[in-house]
Amino acid sequence: MAKKNDIPSVKNEEQYEALRDKGYSKEKSARIANTPDSGKKGGKADTYEDRTKDELYKQAKKVGIDGRSNMSKKELIKALRNN
Repeated sequence: MAKKNDIPSVKNEEQYEALRDKGYSKEKSARIANTPDSGKKGGKADTYEDRTKDELYKQAKKVGIDGRSNMSKKELIKALRNN
């Protein structure tokens, strides 16, 4: 069993280290670095700013952001980006 302070197993060590240098947590860095094609652009999703507050709320609910019902659109965007 791995200790809590052990570095998670990652497929892209260089990307993992770059994310850690930016301040991401070990877990989030590992998730991103282990995602296939994580360094490539090409998604077709609208930016958060182009979405309605209701769409942002639904996304926040989907990912489990607490306090979302009292958040403004700007606050929802910030919470989703920091999740």
